[in-house]
Amino acid sequence: MLRDRSKRRSLDPVAGNEFLHRRSFLRGGLAAAVTGYSVVKTAAAEPLTDDPWSLVPGAVTRPYEQRSRFEDQVARTLSNPKGEARVQNARTPLHLLNGTITPNGQHFVVAQSGAPDIDPERHRLLIHGLVKKPLIFTLDALARYPMVSRMSFIECGGNSAPLFSPQPIQANVQGLHGLVSCSEWTGVLLSTLLDETGVDRQAKWLIAEGADAPTLTRSVPLSKGLDDAMIALYQNGERLMPANGYPMRLLLPGWEGNMNIKWLRRIKLTDAPGMTFPESKTYAQILPNGKAYQFYFVEEVKSFITQPSPGTKMSGLGQYEISGIAYSGDGRIARVMVSADGGKTWAPARLQQPVMSKAFTRFSMPWRWDGRPAVLQSRAWDDAGNAQPTRAEFVAQRGELKTIPPLAAFPNQHFNGITSWAIDEKGEVKHVYA
Repeated sequence: MLRDRSKRRSLDPVAGNEFLHRRSFLRGGLAAAVTGYSVVKTAAAEPLTDDPWSLVPGAVTRPYEQRSRFEDQVARTLSNPKGEARVQNARTPLHLLNGTITPNGQHFVVAQSGAPDIDPERHRLLIHGLVKKPLIFTLDALARYPMVSRMSFIECGGNSAPLFSPQPIQANVQGLHGLVSCSEWTGVLLSTLLDETGVDRQAKWLIAEGADAPTLTRSVPLSKGLDDAMIALYQNGERLMPANGYPMRLLLPGWEGNMNIKWLRRIKLTDAPGMTFPESKTYAQILPNGKAYQFYFVEEVKSFITQPSPGTKMSGLGQYEISGIAYSGDGRIARVMVSADGGKTWAPARLQQPVMSKAFTRFSMPWRWDGRPAVLQSRAWDDAGNAQPTRAEFVAQRGELKTIPPLAAFPNQHFNGITSWAIDEKGEVKHVYA
């Protein structure tokens, strides 16, 4: 009897949100945890059969493996599928992925004029300016230096910009938050190469330039270059994809995406920022006080729920696993809290280990949906003490738009406020402000 009472207590909801103690699932499984709502069938009710694919030889192994044809719907959405003379965006389907690693072919892309077809044998990286010995590096030369690997997210400064809208935009996670991805990057630390060239005492900045047609350039404080900046050559173990910077790109862990220059060909050390067009015009947003939000660099602590989320529908009453991702350009995620009542009450989510600095952290929480309306939210904190703001707190400082432009036309940057998903009695999920 004592054991039975203990099991019942383990199913009690946490914080009034109908969140369940995780041990309820671990001890009893889904069927035990959601008695009366179970979607798990007994073996006697549906015995295994020999399906057609079990009776014939399978497909021939390919030189480069392809995913199942049944997963073709898990794909990036394109803002410019015909490649017209304008920016091309590809958004990661985060609501259809899991874990913390973004597959190379699903990594988000922002390209001003498409991906150049670079011959790696002819590509060169020049480091010059305020250095003692200007040097040119070939791909072969870089391969001879010590390689390092690190997990790091890259996020477009304009990711989540639709949440600046005065009314909630009805789009899924991919449409709202799909300009962020996380990979294992492997390459040579920039500090190693700067040791080779020598750094002049007057140098305070470096200007990085890409080999694409617009020759995108950004100014980076030299301190970042001497810290954890990397010349990335590999992504998730293989050479970079063309649209992600092949054959080499600058990686600035935790800093906004456009500064992580792709197709890197030049780094010039200077005593001041270059004030290039991107940093003086494109990425210099005007705040409500009239000042420019310029050289802001870090992608601040952020989280959002990916499952369940808009575009999906709850498949009946019972237990679900609320899941999402959190990350911070200032360090590691320290904790994530989840709410099912629009922020009135909160409960701590489980963080998938290992939790790494400036990388995706997957969080999860068992939740029992009883069919009543709910509003799901997540809020993250990092180990530097930064807390994710509410949307109201964020727009009070940064402002919001007065009209609703097309989804891809929001000019604002660095939104990291709390995102809210409302679930109605039918189990349909939509984006709301709460």
